[in-house]
Parts: sequence; structure tokens; C-alpha cells
Amino acid sequence: MYGACAPAFSMRCSAACSRQERAPQCHQSEVNIAVDTNVQSFAVANLRRRPLVVTAGPFVAGFDPGTTSRFINYATPLPGAAPTDQDVAALIAAFRGRDLVPRLEFAPQAAPAVEPALRRAGFSTEAVHDYLVCTPGSLVRPVPSAGSGPGPAGASAVATTVVITVEAPADDASFAAVDATLSEAFEGLYASSPEGVARLRRTVAGGGAVRLVRAADGTCAGAACCSAPAVGTAELSGIGTRPAYRGRGIAGALTAALAEAMFETGAESVWLEASGDGSRRVYERVGFAAAGTRLYLALDGGGTDLGHGGPGPAPLE
Repeated sequence: MYGACAPAFSMRCSAACSRQERAPQCHQSEVNIAVDTNVQSFAVANLRRRPLVVTAGPFVAGFDPGTTSRFINYATPLPGAAPTDQDVAALIAAFRGRDLVPRLEFAPQAAPAVEPALRRAGFSTEAVHDYLVCTPGSLVRPVPSAGSGPGPAGASAVATTVVITVEAPADDASFAAVDATLSEAFEGLYASSPEGVARLRRTVAGGGAVRLVRAADGTCAGAACCSAPAVGTAELSGIGTRPAYRGRGIAGALTAALAEAMFETGAESVWLEASGDGSRRVYERVGFAAAGTRLYLALDGGGTDLGHGGPGPAPLE
């Protein structure tokens, strides 16, 4: 059955280990698989929140008609999935019929049979990212502070100061500022748009959260968003700081504030992806720890991509 999860893996691991002298590495393997399964179960639940959801065998694909971005329109397998070649063909057809690039994001250890099936169909690796997890007990709350650094482009000799106070957007202008800030932070890989603002609002309306930090002049210096919790966890994505305000703890403050907001709603953990050593250090300083990997696979050669143009966590998923 599709959706098999950690207990089956645990039974196999336990059988290979002495009950009296259980190998530490076996126990750690069980823990890792359980975390992978939890993250993968969240990925399925989160895609089912999309405006349009399509299932193909053990795959769930989520589509947003408001964008053709491959980083918003993608699929993921159920934990424990063992897809047939026919399942994969049906999934590809669901994307091709919408002129989209067939693409998946998933934790491979939660569904080991999926990657080989996709590669048989011609899918190739787009990216592999570590994901990190934080719990209420590991969260480190940074003390609000001030910092200085270079001013905006063209005025590098002018010092600016940012007091790291995190707030929630309260009006249309604030949501638009968050969307524009994330667009700039991701170096124009996706365009700020009314559709982007609408997605941010839907995130909040659905139980997720959006936060921003303002610069001294009142503009948005950095922003981030977090999906609503599901299966006890939540994904923090789209953490971005405008180039002129980097290196002052803004990303860390946003990350900690959003994690705390999710814990206050009852989430047992929050996870995020790190696409480089610099971002990983930011997250580790506020209590996130490496827990596994996420694999991005795509079948290029068809469809369109007018959104986020490079591998990495999308500004809003």
C-alpha cells in the first residue's frame, strides 16, 4: 500500500539488531527515517493545499493556475511509495497537459523506490539540499539588536542602521513590500506580482505566517514566510534579506520568530532547507540541526518556466 511509513522500516532495523545490544547506528537510522517520513508527509499535505491537486498513482501534484513557475507547480510521492512505470507516465502527462515541466521535490529515504522509477523515465537531478529541523527545546531566540553596514547600491559609503524588530505585515502595502523584498533577495529569479502578494495572504489565511524586518527608513529590509503546520510540523521557506542589509542577523531573527510563531500554534517542529554553508550557519545559530536531504528531480525538454529560475527553496511554496 502507498503511504507505508516508519514502523515498517523500524521493524526491519530491529530484526537486524540484537534486542539486548542494539547498535547505535541502527537506532540513528530509525530516527532519520522517522524524520524523513514526517517531512515527506508534510510535503504531501502541503501540496494538497494548492488551488488544483492531481493524483497519479502514489504521486500528489499541486498546481497554482496563477503562475507557471516550476518551483510552485510540482509533485511529491506518498511516504513508502513504490510507483510503476505507468504511474510515472500518468504523472508526466499531468504536467505536459498543462505545459509545465514535470518536477518533484521529496525526501528520498522516505520513499526509496521512487528515485529509480523516475530516473528510468529520464528525470535528472536538479538539486540536492540538506534540510534542518528545530524543536521548541532547541530554539534559540536572538536578542533584538542594532547593526550597521553599507547603504543601498550607489551609496556604499553611507552607513545604515537596522534595529532587528520582527513584525507581521498588517496591510496591502506591507504584503507588497514583503513580495518585492523576496524578489530582490532572490536576485530577480521571480518577479514581484499581485499573484505573489495573493499567495502570501493565502499562506496567512491558511494558518501559516509571514514576517518582515524594517530598515530605519521604514522600508522592508528582509522577510520570510512559513507554511501552516501539518502532521505536527511546518516548513519555513523564502527567507530573504535585501543585499544592502545582509550580515546583520536579520535572517536569523526572522527564522527564529517564525519558528516560535509555529510552536505557539502547537507545531512540534519546524523544518527548512539550506542551499549553502552560509545559510546553514544562520539556521544553526537559532537552533536548527541537520536531519536529512531533499531531492529535486525534473524532466526538462518541455513546458514553460516563468517563475523562480534556479534550484533552491522557492520564495513561497
